[in-house]
Amino acid sequence: MRHGKKFNHLGRTASHRKAMLSNMATSLILHKRISTTLAKAKELRKYVEPLITRAKEDTTHNRRIVFSYLQNKEGIKALFGDVVEKVGTRTGGYTRIIKTNFRLGDNAEMCIIELVDFNELMLKDAQPAKKTTRRSRRSTPKATDSVDAPAAKADETKEENTGE
Repeated sequence: MRHGKKFNHLGRTASHRKAMLSNMATSLILHKRISTTLAKAKELRKYVEPLITRAKEDTTHNRRIVFSYLQNKEGIKALFGDVVEKVGTRTGGYTRIIKTNFRLGDNAEMCIIELVDFNELMLKDAQPAKKTTRRSRRSTPKATDSVDAPAAKADETKEENTGE
């Protein structure tokens, strides 16, 4: 029975799976975006997000722990350098999975997994989001003030003109 076993073995032995996820995590950190199958991307997300969280605090201990997972010096430099610069304020959710299409050979569902703060196109679209206002039947105090304000200014100018 497999009650409560949520780990996807991806049809590989433990050593093969560990090496594959390590290589994929290094590629994701170095290239900021990779294309893979949906199952691998979901497992990679669980593998790489704790490493990014650990990299936020740059200590020798954290570097050694992350190195034990990645086994790549260039990946460590990139992770503790420019990746942490961009995601330092984020509390989680460092990766995004975008489904693309199905692979021709075996019809596997393909996707793109990317680091969220490095996609310039989506960041550009997200910034100019304009503020939406709620329409309700009640009149707001601001609306009545703005209607009364021009009349009040007109009364003040009449009083000033008559006073001179």
